[in-house]
Amino acid sequence: MSMGRPWDGDLQLASVADKQKPGSTTLVEYTPPVFKEEEEDLEIKLRRIMENVPVRVSNTSGSSAGSGSGDFHQYRQMRRKEQDRLTRMDADYQKRKEVVEFNMRMEERVKTAEELTAKKRLKRQKKKQRKKEKKNKLNANGEEHKKEQLSDDDGDSGNEEDAAK
Repeated sequence: MSMGRPWDGDLQLASVADKQKPGSTTLVEYTPPVFKEEEEDLEIKLRRIMENVPVRVSNTSGSSAGSGSGDFHQYRQMRRKEQDRLTRMDADYQKRKEVVEFNMRMEERVKTAEELTAKKRLKRQKKKQRKKEKKNKLNANGEEHKKEQLSDDDGDSGNEEDAAK
């Protein structure tokens, strides 16, 4: 089956209408047409499938008219093989589907867990920050209170001396 593109490095014979020599043929290098990326991907996939899938025709009937007594058994065997192949394909499809669903559920659970962890981390950080601010505030108030007491003690001692005079 031709894809419309030659394999790498192939040359094609193409006739080029030359104004000087009408009807002459010249050997030109084939330049492939420009494809969109998705078209090229599809073509590559199709080529890979065509190369890897074997074309087998087994147990073909003869050219004589009518069917023999063994044809029914051949038919049953071919039918059984085809049913087995379809069963394997279905099982493979189900397995892949389950894996994809599992991965989606896993990603969703991980995302939910990360969000919950981030929320709790933020809450812990806020609590820690409030505790730190409260401690700093108490320290600042305590220092002011100590300064006031020291100034009061100095002032009281001065007042006592004034009162003693």
